[in-house]
Amino acid sequence: MTKDRFAHVRAWVFDLDNTLYSPAVRLFDQIEARMNAYVMRVTGAAAEEAAHLRRDYWARYGTTLAGLMTHHEIDPEDYLVDVHDISFDALTPDPHLARLISDLPGRKIVYTNGSAPYAAQVLKARGLDAAFDAIYGVEHADFAPKPQAEAFERVFARDGLTPTEAAMFEDDPRNLAAPHAMGMQTVHVAPEPVPAPHIHHHTDDLGGFLRHLR
Repeated sequence: MTKDRFAHVRAWVFDLDNTLYSPAVRLFDQIEARMNAYVMRVTGAAAEEAAHLRRDYWARYGTTLAGLMTHHEIDPEDYLVDVHDISFDALTPDPHLARLISDLPGRKIVYTNGSAPYAAQVLKARGLDAAFDAIYGVEHADFAPKPQAEAFERVFARDGLTPTEAAMFEDDPRNLAAPHAMGMQTVHVAPEPVPAPHIHHHTDDLGGFLRHLR
């Protein structure tokens, strides 16, 4: 049974974007637009080329930020403030999900490739802020992004969690490879499953999945 696979879990790690809110909200569209504008300013590229660079850096490095730091030596803190300056009006509170997360046994944390201040705003808009014990952003991994194993190692060491007693919930399947290798239970949260040996479970309904673990 799925529930039995989580009986040992005492640390619950959740990605943020498109995991703790539905991708149908399309909040990230705003961030992508600001990323494109930032790439245009830094590189002098036209809009179409900037959008291509954004996608290429994300695919190659895990985040657009990592690509910009590698090739253009940008200030990561300036970038994170700029691209996360968006409206959160599309998000709505989810008290049911908040209760389900709060009821999980042990420590609950958010770990995102975005910034911690941005994550805090998302959680507040979703009414989930009280459900979590800690928030970690890419800055807590010294700007190394998921899916890099060292990023997970830095964040988990900072939190003090034991990976073999933890579970990871994430919408991007490549970001579950390192947690799987570290001994975590891995849950892919997305509309469609992606068969992969490093994914233990898939759900298109996070709340429904958590209900089955109670």
